[in-house]
This record gives sequence, structure tokens and C-alpha cells, in this order.
Amino acid sequence: MSRPFSSSQQSIEIIYSDDAIVIVNKPTLLLSVPGRGPEKQDCLISRLSMQFPSILTVHRLDWETSGLMVFALNKDIQRHLNRQFQDRQIEKSYIAIVYGIPKKNTGEINLALRCDWENRPKQIVDPIKGKPSQTFWQRIELNTKNYSYSNNKTICRLELKPTTGRSHQLRVHLQAIGYPILGDPLYASGEALQLSSQLLLHASQLRLTHPVSEKKINFQSPAPF
Repeated sequence: MSRPFSSSQQSIEIIYSDDAIVIVNKPTLLLSVPGRGPEKQDCLISRLSMQFPSILTVHRLDWETSGLMVFALNKDIQRHLNRQFQDRQIEKSYIAIVYGIPKKNTGEINLALRCDWENRPKQIVDPIKGKPSQTFWQRIELNTKNYSYSNNKTICRLELKPTTGRSHQLRVHLQAIGYPILGDPLYASGEALQLSSQLLLHASQLRLTHPVSEKKINFQSPAPF
């Protein structure tokens, strides 16, 4: 059962917790972990540590991205989950609203990515120096809570399933094939940027093996847009 975690600044929804892991629904515009400088110390893990003092990071979501994250409650659990990520045993799905409508219903993106060092934190496609990156996408019905999006014939909703976890992977991949995510401050421009005041990207599903019980567990979080 989900329950709110009280914070003076923002409520963090805890989807699930036990003696090994914590699953939360990260809100948009919140860092996963502390950044550089005193103004970037407020973050998801620092807030959660008030309720779970031993909490440890396993993976991250971008500051602008909302959705499901898993945290470990000790070093052994952290190592177990890290191996699952490294071995691509953890399945992740995202929902995005993009500018443009793909002609096909499904597709696969294989574009190597690396950091754009002169324009950090941006990432770029680089088939020579980049790291292999793969994203599967599927066009789904544009059933959105926002009326203006529902009636916009230039956008669509995609389900995204990355098999790799490069920084900004989904955002760069979609921009590279001509379908930037709405409201993306780094990779969208023109109407694609103006149609939303925030990035419309949400981590909607997380499927993993529980580090203690070894059972497959699945968590879902509907996109808030």
C-alpha cells in the first residue's frame, strides 16, 4: 500500500518498503542525489534518509523526470540490485508525450551516446566514441489528463523500454529520431518546448527480483499527464 512521506517542502509517495528495499514515486523537479553546491543538497535520498537512515542509492532519474525508483537499505542489498541493473535483469518502462507522430506503431533506437563535454550536462549521439545504447518504443493511445494535449494532433504518447541506462538516453534518442519529448529544456525547441512547462517523461513501471525472497516483483505508477 502506498503512503505519503511527509516533508516540509514536498510529499514523497512511498509505494513499498520492507527491511531490504524502498520503492518510491519521485516527483519532477527533484534531484535523485545531492549535486554540487549547497543549493543542490536537497534531494530525494536526503529526504528519505530521515525515515530510512541506512538508505542507499541504486540508480537515478533526471531532475526533470518523475516516477519509480528503488533504493537499498544495506550494502548487500545495494550490490544485489546493482548486479541486476548491470546484467539488465531489471525491466523499466517509461511514458512520454512527444512532438510528432511516428508512422510506425513500434520501433527500436540503437544510437551510441556520450557526454557533450563542452555543453554539459547534455549528451550527444556519437557512433565512434559513444557507448552503445538501445531503446524500444511503442505508440499508445493518447489518453491524457490534459484536455489541450488530447486535442493536439501534432503529438502522441509513447511507451519506452530502454535496455541500457545511459544519461539522458530516452531524451536524446527521441530527439535524434525527430520526436523530442514535450517540455524538455535541453533537447526540445520551438513548439515542442512551449507546449509543456515541464518535461513529460515518467518512469511508470519497475520489475525486479527481490534481493531476499528472490521473487519477481512488479510496481506501476500511472503517468501524471
